[in-house]
Amino acid sequence: MPAEALHCPACGAPAASEAGRCEYCGTPLATVACPSCLGRIAVGAKFCSHCGAAAARVEAVTAEKCLCPRCQLDMKAVVIGGSNLRECPQCEGIWADPDTLQQICTEREKQAAVLGMPTPSPGPAAMQNNIRYLPCPVCHQLMNRVNFAHCSHVIVDVCKAHGTWFDKDELRQTVEFIRAGGLERARSRQLAEIEDERRRLKAARVGGIPFDLDTSSSSNRNEQGGLLVDLLHVLLD
Repeated sequence: MPAEALHCPACGAPAASEAGRCEYCGTPLATVACPSCLGRIAVGAKFCSHCGAAAARVEAVTAEKCLCPRCQLDMKAVVIGGSNLRECPQCEGIWADPDTLQQICTEREKQAAVLGMPTPSPGPAAMQNNIRYLPCPVCHQLMNRVNFAHCSHVIVDVCKAHGTWFDKDELRQTVEFIRAGGLERARSRQLAEIEDERRRLKAARVGGIPFDLDTSSSSNRNEQGGLLVDLLHVLLD
Protein backbone atom coordinates (compact mmCIF):
# COMPACT_ATOMS: atom_id res chain seq x y z
CA MET A 1 0.00 0.00 0.00
CA PRO A 2 1.45 3.42 -0.92
CA ALA A 3 2.70 5.48 1.98
CA GLU A 4 0.41 8.39 1.01
CA ALA A 5 -2.67 6.15 1.50
CA LEU A 6 -1.81 5.43 5.14
CA HIS A 7 -3.08 7.66 7.93
CA CYS A 8 -2.90 7.52 11.71
CA PRO A 9 -6.21 6.16 13.08
CA ALA A 10 -5.99 8.52 16.05
CA CYS A 11 -5.15 11.91 14.52
CA GLY A 12 -5.47 11.32 10.78
CA ALA A 13 -1.91 12.41 9.99
CA PRO A 14 -0.20 10.78 6.97
CA ALA A 15 2.14 7.91 7.87
CA ALA A 16 4.85 5.98 6.05
CA SER A 17 4.10 2.29 5.52
CA GLU A 18 7.17 1.25 7.53
CA ALA A 19 6.45 3.60 10.45
CA GLY A 20 5.95 1.96 13.83
CA ARG A 21 4.14 4.92 15.33
CA CYS A 22 2.63 8.24 14.31
CA GLU A 23 5.19 11.06 14.09
CA TYR A 24 2.61 13.54 15.34
CA CYS A 25 0.71 11.91 18.19
CA GLY A 26 2.84 8.82 18.94
CA THR A 27 0.02 6.31 18.40
CA PRO A 28 1.36 2.81 17.58
CA LEU A 29 0.80 1.98 13.91
CA ALA A 30 2.44 -1.45 13.61
CA THR A 31 3.64 -4.20 15.91
CA VAL A 32 5.23 -7.62 15.55
CA ALA A 33 2.21 -9.87 15.18
CA CYS A 34 2.87 -12.45 12.45
CA PRO A 35 3.31 -15.97 13.88
CA SER A 36 4.89 -17.18 10.64
CA CYS A 37 7.51 -14.62 9.56
CA LEU A 38 7.47 -12.57 12.80
CA GLY A 39 6.94 -9.47 10.71
CA ARG A 40 5.34 -6.21 11.74
CA ILE A 41 1.62 -5.82 11.01
CA ALA A 42 -0.42 -2.61 10.99
CA VAL A 43 -2.49 -2.22 14.14
CA GLY A 44 -5.95 -3.63 13.46
CA ALA A 45 -4.88 -5.67 10.42
CA LYS A 46 -5.89 -9.33 10.44
CA PHE A 47 -3.25 -10.64 8.05
CA CYS A 48 0.49 -10.13 7.55
CA SER A 49 1.41 -7.96 4.56
CA HIS A 50 4.72 -9.87 4.22
CA CYS A 51 3.49 -13.47 4.05
CA GLY A 52 -0.30 -13.43 4.39
CA ALA A 53 -0.47 -15.34 7.69
CA ALA A 54 -3.23 -14.48 10.16
CA ALA A 55 -2.11 -12.15 12.95
CA ALA A 56 -1.58 -13.83 16.33
CA ARG A 57 -0.34 -11.53 19.07
CA VAL A 58 -1.18 -11.58 22.76
CA GLU A 59 0.27 -9.17 25.30
CA ALA A 60 0.98 -10.93 28.60
CA VAL A 61 0.79 -9.45 32.07
CA THR A 62 3.95 -9.93 34.11
CA ALA A 63 5.40 -8.29 37.21
CA GLU A 64 8.95 -9.14 36.13
CA LYS A 65 10.69 -6.14 34.60
CA CYS A 66 12.96 -6.48 31.59
CA LEU A 67 14.54 -3.24 30.43
CA CYS A 68 15.24 -2.54 26.77
CA PRO A 69 19.02 -2.51 26.20
CA ARG A 70 18.66 0.58 23.99
CA CYS A 71 15.97 2.69 25.66
CA GLN A 72 16.06 1.33 29.22
CA LEU A 73 12.24 1.16 29.20
CA ASP A 74 10.33 -1.81 30.52
CA MET A 75 9.60 -4.12 27.58
CA LYS A 76 6.20 -5.66 26.93
CA ALA A 77 5.87 -9.42 27.33
CA VAL A 78 4.18 -10.71 24.16
CA VAL A 79 3.30 -14.09 22.72
CA ILE A 80 3.53 -14.23 18.92
CA GLY A 81 2.07 -17.53 17.82
CA GLY A 82 3.83 -19.84 20.27
CA SER A 83 6.92 -17.66 20.83
CA ASN A 84 7.38 -15.77 24.09
CA LEU A 85 9.17 -12.51 23.38
CA ARG A 86 9.81 -9.07 24.83
CA GLU A 87 9.16 -5.96 22.74
CA CYS A 88 10.30 -2.39 23.41
CA PRO A 89 7.39 0.08 23.06
CA GLN A 90 9.76 2.84 21.93
CA CYS A 91 12.48 1.50 19.60
CA GLU A 92 10.40 -1.59 18.68
CA GLY A 93 13.29 -4.01 19.19
CA ILE A 94 12.71 -7.62 20.23
CA TRP A 95 14.40 -9.70 22.94
CA ALA A 96 14.35 -13.51 22.64
CA ASP A 97 15.70 -15.86 25.28
CA PRO A 98 17.78 -18.88 24.13
CA ASP A 99 14.92 -21.39 24.34
CA THR A 100 12.59 -19.17 22.32
CA LEU A 101 15.23 -18.50 19.68
CA GLN A 102 15.97 -22.21 19.37
CA GLN A 103 12.23 -22.85 18.93
CA ILE A 104 12.02 -20.17 16.22
CA CYS A 105 15.05 -21.57 14.38
CA THR A 106 13.79 -25.17 14.53
CA GLU A 107 10.27 -24.35 13.37
CA ARG A 108 11.43 -22.13 10.50
CA GLU A 109 13.94 -24.73 9.32
CA LYS A 110 11.07 -27.24 9.15
CA GLN A 111 9.07 -24.72 7.12
CA ALA A 112 12.00 -24.34 4.72
CA ALA A 113 12.21 -28.12 4.25
CA VAL A 114 8.46 -28.48 3.63
CA LEU A 115 7.95 -25.41 1.46
CA GLY A 116 11.16 -25.73 -0.54
CA MET A 117 11.59 -21.97 -0.50
CA PRO A 118 14.19 -20.33 -2.80
CA THR A 119 17.63 -19.48 -1.45
CA PRO A 120 18.46 -15.92 -2.49
CA SER A 121 22.00 -14.71 -1.92
CA PRO A 122 22.20 -12.60 1.23
CA GLY A 123 22.82 -8.91 0.67
CA PRO A 124 25.57 -6.95 2.40
CA ALA A 125 24.95 -5.73 5.91
CA ALA A 126 24.07 -2.08 6.19
CA MET A 127 26.92 0.11 7.34
CA GLN A 128 26.37 1.48 10.83
CA ASN A 129 27.86 4.60 12.28
CA ASN A 130 28.53 5.13 15.98
CA ILE A 131 28.26 1.43 16.86
CA ARG A 132 27.09 0.99 20.43
CA TYR A 133 27.53 -2.19 22.46
CA LEU A 134 24.35 -2.95 24.38
CA PRO A 135 23.93 -4.40 27.89
CA CYS A 136 22.13 -7.69 28.37
CA PRO A 137 18.70 -7.05 29.97
CA VAL A 138 19.33 -9.92 32.40
CA CYS A 139 22.98 -9.79 33.53
CA HIS A 140 23.71 -6.22 32.31
CA GLN A 141 27.04 -7.25 30.78
CA LEU A 142 27.83 -5.85 27.33
CA MET A 143 26.69 -8.21 24.60
CA ASN A 144 28.64 -9.39 21.54
CA ARG A 145 27.69 -8.15 18.08
CA VAL A 146 27.31 -11.20 15.84
CA ASN A 147 26.50 -11.78 12.18
CA PHE A 148 23.65 -14.27 12.67
CA ALA A 149 24.89 -17.70 11.47
CA HIS A 150 28.01 -15.86 10.18
CA CYS A 151 26.50 -15.42 6.70
CA SER A 152 23.05 -13.83 7.10
CA HIS A 153 24.28 -10.21 7.12
CA VAL A 154 21.87 -9.56 10.01
CA ILE A 155 23.94 -8.17 12.87
CA VAL A 156 22.38 -9.02 16.24
CA ASP A 157 23.44 -8.49 19.86
CA VAL A 158 23.99 -11.69 21.81
CA CYS A 159 24.39 -12.71 25.43
CA LYS A 160 25.06 -16.43 25.09
CA ALA A 161 23.64 -17.19 28.54
CA HIS A 162 20.48 -15.10 28.41
CA GLY A 163 19.33 -14.22 24.91
CA THR A 164 19.54 -12.27 21.66
CA TRP A 165 18.50 -8.70 20.89
CA PHE A 166 16.99 -7.89 17.48
CA ASP A 167 16.63 -4.26 16.47
CA LYS A 168 13.47 -3.23 14.61
CA ASP A 169 12.64 -5.68 11.78
CA GLU A 170 15.82 -7.75 12.30
CA LEU A 171 13.86 -10.73 13.62
CA ARG A 172 11.77 -10.86 10.42
CA GLN A 173 14.95 -10.60 8.31
CA THR A 174 16.46 -13.45 10.34
CA VAL A 175 13.37 -15.61 9.83
CA GLU A 176 13.50 -14.92 6.07
CA PHE A 177 17.13 -16.06 6.07
CA ILE A 178 16.26 -19.28 7.94
CA ARG A 179 13.23 -20.08 5.79
CA ALA A 180 15.35 -19.61 2.66
CA GLY A 181 17.68 -22.39 3.86
CA GLY A 182 20.29 -20.11 5.41
CA LEU A 183 21.04 -22.30 8.42
CA GLU A 184 21.56 -25.34 6.19
CA ARG A 185 24.03 -23.35 4.06
CA ALA A 186 25.82 -22.20 7.20
CA ARG A 187 25.94 -25.77 8.53
CA SER A 188 27.39 -27.05 5.25
CA ARG A 189 30.03 -24.34 5.27
CA GLN A 190 31.06 -25.18 8.83
CA LEU A 191 31.40 -28.87 7.98
CA ALA A 192 33.42 -28.00 4.87
CA GLU A 193 35.80 -25.89 6.97
CA ILE A 194 36.29 -28.79 9.39
CA GLU A 195 36.96 -31.19 6.50
CA ASP A 196 39.45 -28.76 4.90
CA GLU A 197 41.39 -28.47 8.14
CA ARG A 198 41.40 -32.27 8.54
CA ARG A 199 42.88 -32.65 5.05
CA ARG A 200 45.53 -30.02 5.72
CA LEU A 201 46.60 -31.82 8.88
CA LYS A 202 46.68 -35.20 7.11
CA ALA A 203 48.72 -33.81 4.18
CA ALA A 204 51.24 -32.25 6.54
CA ARG A 205 51.71 -35.49 8.47
CA VAL A 206 52.06 -37.67 5.35
CA GLY A 207 54.60 -35.28 3.82
CA GLY A 208 56.60 -35.02 7.01
CA ILE A 209 56.20 -31.26 6.89
CA PRO A 210 56.06 -29.50 10.27
CA PHE A 211 52.56 -28.17 10.58
CA ASP A 212 52.13 -25.12 12.75
CA LEU A 213 48.46 -24.92 13.54
CA ASP A 214 47.42 -21.30 13.88
CA THR A 215 46.09 -21.52 17.42
CA SER A 216 44.94 -17.94 17.48
CA SER A 217 42.84 -18.51 14.36
CA SER A 218 41.58 -21.83 15.70
CA SER A 219 40.70 -20.21 18.99
CA ASN A 220 38.85 -17.46 17.18
CA ARG A 221 36.87 -20.03 15.19
CA ASN A 222 36.02 -21.82 18.40
CA GLU A 223 34.84 -18.58 19.99
CA GLN A 224 32.59 -17.87 17.02
CA GLY A 225 31.32 -21.42 16.83
CA GLY A 226 33.33 -22.12 13.67
CA LEU A 227 34.14 -25.71 14.72
CA LEU A 228 30.71 -26.51 16.13
CA VAL A 229 28.27 -28.64 14.21
CA ASP A 230 25.34 -27.46 16.30
CA LEU A 231 24.15 -24.41 14.36
CA LEU A 232 22.46 -22.81 17.34
CA HIS A 233 25.83 -22.57 19.06
CA VAL A 234 27.42 -21.51 15.80
CA LEU A 235 25.18 -18.49 15.45
CA LEU A 236 25.24 -17.47 19.12
CA ASP A 237 28.90 -17.88 20.10
